[in-house]
Amino acid sequence: MRNTTRVGVFGLLGSGNLGNDGSLEAVLGYLRTEHPEAVVDALCGGPEAVTARFGIPATRLHWNRGEYRTASRAGSIAAKGLGKLVDVFRTAAWVRRHDVVIVPGMGVLEATLPLRPWGFPYSLFLLCASGRLLRTRVALVSVGAAEIRNRPTRALVRWSGRLAAYRSYRDAQSRDAMRAMGVDTARDEVYPDLAFALPAPSAAGSSGTVCVGVMDFHGGNDDRARADEIYRRYLDGTIRFVRALVEEGRPVRLLTGDDCDASVVAAILDAVDSTLVTAAEPASLADLMNEMAAADTVVAVRYHNLICALKTGTPVLALCYAAKSDALMDRMGLGAYCHPARAVDADRLLEQFRDLEKHSAELRQTLIERNRAAAQQLAHQFAALTRTLFPANAHAQAPREAR
Repeated sequence: MRNTTRVGVFGLLGSGNLGNDGSLEAVLGYLRTEHPEAVVDALCGGPEAVTARFGIPATRLHWNRGEYRTASRAGSIAAKGLGKLVDVFRTAAWVRRHDVVIVPGMGVLEATLPLRPWGFPYSLFLLCASGRLLRTRVALVSVGAAEIRNRPTRALVRWSGRLAAYRSYRDAQSRDAMRAMGVDTARDEVYPDLAFALPAPSAAGSSGTVCVGVMDFHGGNDDRARADEIYRRYLDGTIRFVRALVEEGRPVRLLTGDDCDASVVAAILDAVDSTLVTAAEPASLADLMNEMAAADTVVAVRYHNLICALKTGTPVLALCYAAKSDALMDRMGLGAYCHPARAVDADRLLEQFRDLEKHSAELRQTLIERNRAAAQQLAHQFAALTRTLFPANAHAQAPREAR
């Protein structure tokens, strides 16, 4: 008889980011298929949403409910400080109840978007430190990483990596970044993003529709001084691009990847007054993939918007805001179709878009082959997880090979 294994999942899950929740969905699929005896719960940003959608118990990540609100008054500042202390004990108590904790994908070791050291980096450090002290195996699975300049954030990320029992990365650049920040990565592997393990719908017939995935983009952690300028340039370029498609009679479907992107959708709809422009309200990566499978072409910013297009075999043009997007596109054979999100040039974007559509048939074939390889690599990843995290059960079962 198999022993019951207590597994925790950890991260900014249930907080409105579809990519994060898609990574959780992939890991839960693995656990339910290969380790049905495991008892799973979460420590996460949106516990109510995680329980409602995935059917697992969940605990709030932070004691202070105002953790992500700007603190300006003495009371709120004191509450944040007290919360950091309380979270030391809350995190340790949660970790202690588990045999294994999995951090499923996500860019948990990067600061490509605005990030404060005492926010999520501190929480991740508490998790990994608690795991080491309490002998609970913590696994960072297919995570994203990038070199970080801010010293406190860099230190917290470095020690989180060092203290984890298992690390794998979603691209080679992430592994290189952790090595550059002082983590021994000699035994760490690179696998595709966990979202490539999710089921995808079949591509539909030609509809002429272009899906445009948007983002509330203000640059990265080092761009705070010019955040408004970056946002305006990105938005203006995107509006010009959408308007040009409409003038050619192309239907445009606007897509989001996080709750905060709704304001960008509203701005585009206000600027381009046409019945050809509509907006979807996706609640999951499955919803995004259904939209993209029905489109001829996709232009997108968010990393997991790109993955959804690639996974469905739909040719996609990436507006890249970090090296991870360029790496993803190159890995999937579309490295020529990248455009800088910080400097959107609508005319150049249109040129790239037309070239993408011209080569659509051959790119779709390339994506079929690359998706097959990604599925096989993730099967190996799950096998490695079983050997590392579930050694008592590894001899009794082997992960199913990707079909």
